[in-house]
Amino acid sequence: MQFEVIAKCHTTKARVSRMTLAHGITMLPTFMPVATQAAIKGLTPQQMESLGVTLILNNTYHLNLRPGLKVLNEAGGAHKFQGWNRNLLTDSGGFQLVSLSKFTTITEEGALFASPFTGEPTMLTPEESISIQHTIGADIIMQLDDVVSSLTTGSRVEEAMERSVRWLDRCIAQHEKAGKKDTQNLFAIVQGGLDPSLRDRCLDAMIERRNGVAGYAIGGLSGGEEKDVFWRIIKQCAARLPEERPRYSMGIGFAEDLLVCVALGVDMADCVFPTRTARFGVALTHRGPLNLKLSKHAKDFQTIDEACPCPTCTDKVSRAMLHHTITHETAAAHAITLHNIVFQAQVMGRARAAIMEGRFPEYLKAFFTEYFGDGGYPEWCVNALRSVGVDLLEGKPDAKIIPGSGAKWEYADNGTPSKNI
Repeated sequence: MQFEVIAKCHTTKARVSRMTLAHGITMLPTFMPVATQAAIKGLTPQQMESLGVTLILNNTYHLNLRPGLKVLNEAGGAHKFQGWNRNLLTDSGGFQLVSLSKFTTITEEGALFASPFTGEPTMLTPEESISIQHTIGADIIMQLDDVVSSLTTGSRVEEAMERSVRWLDRCIAQHEKAGKKDTQNLFAIVQGGLDPSLRDRCLDAMIERRNGVAGYAIGGLSGGEEKDVFWRIIKQCAARLPEERPRYSMGIGFAEDLLVCVALGVDMADCVFPTRTARFGVALTHRGPLNLKLSKHAKDFQTIDEACPCPTCTDKVSRAMLHHTITHETAAAHAITLHNIVFQAQVMGRARAAIMEGRFPEYLKAFFTEYFGDGGYPEWCVNALRSVGVDLLEGKPDAKIIPGSGAKWEYADNGTPSKNI
């Protein structure tokens, strides 16, 4: 990895960096679409590359189960297997300790999984996680960490944090033993839950191990914790992580979250949100999300966004057409997925341009004004951006403040939007 900071915001902690990996250059800050099973649902690798995406994420746990390492070895790694020519990041399987907790037992040795497909027990150790990621061939690989829900309290949080540090040592040793440091870059994951003192202890330990890692991630968030706590943990971690290494906030996907994290010093983020929400008929726009399943769109012949350069909008696919076909024809989910990925890329691309041009605070103010309109600013966003010198309420004495998360949408457990957005 070659990592170079090429511009910094004069007010916030935002920065623009050039990250060069084995499969090309990725400019930061960036959003990484998630290709869990080695595919972005509904899109081909060629389509993804044509949209300008240079870095995507594969899931170690799932690829180890299916298609399995034998197939990946025979294919020559995940890049060739999925036909992806750009950069690739793999998670370590640690997140599944939370999402599949009912199938998992944690010991010091590793995580004992029962396959959700066959019930067969599988031990995922730090060494095995790294070896699997070596076989996958990702440009960035993640340490196996002991992940607990962000809502977990008590001694389990400290136990998981300390175990994550011990497991990092084992991951570093396995990575160095395999001689893969020249082509694959190991990232550490900072844990510690919502406890600032535990986060500091983890940061101390992992910064001590900086010679063994190429970058750092902030893990254990985006699990339902209060947003006003979320941003403070992000700020604490980003402020202490080494300047010369990329910083990755895991599981971040809402536009407001992305921009707040960038302002606090984060370089990378990932989430299934833009692709998953597309399959439920929700298109992302700079004026907020559109639920195209609502009947009000049945005779709306506008495109999703007249100014959007995505194929769906430039080909003049109307909201009415998408309303007519969403959940009935896969073409609709495909079309909205194209749009949502471009939307995320534009949010981050415009942030990079604004930082380079010395106008990032102005970009933040303009984006939040357009995105939230008269509905009011989320209080946590106001607090977070004020902490780095940007006041969204400046010159707006009548602006509304929305307490709590301030999210413009909510989802039922099955992913269906439960608000009329």
